[in-house]
Amino acid sequence: MTLDANLHGDVLVIALHGQLIVGNRQALKQRVLDDIEAGTRKVVVDFANTGYIDSSGLGVLVSLAKRLRELGGDLRLANLNADLRTLFELTKLDSLFQIADSRDQALASF
Repeated sequence: MTLDANLHGDVLVIALHGQLIVGNRQALKQRVLDDIEAGTRKVVVDFANTGYIDSSGLGVLVSLAKRLRELGGDLRLANLNADLRTLFELTKLDSLFQIADSRDQALASF
């Protein structure tokens, strides 16, 4: 997995490329935690180029969302494919995250 991170105003947008799995989840976690320490409170994770997330990847997303909410911020998800949407629905995580159909929609939701 690789990730591209860009600021859009005060929103950090992270585009993931590849699978979010146990072997690489720490890169995403550390990147977002570093930005949180620098003052970022709004994060969008864009899954347009991600086809698979394992349970440890889900755990990282939950952990980051919890940390951001403790600080008055939020983490939003964008561009989940049908399989990923089903995963979030089956695990009931669709009630924890605001999920947008596009990056622009996620950005506008803040």
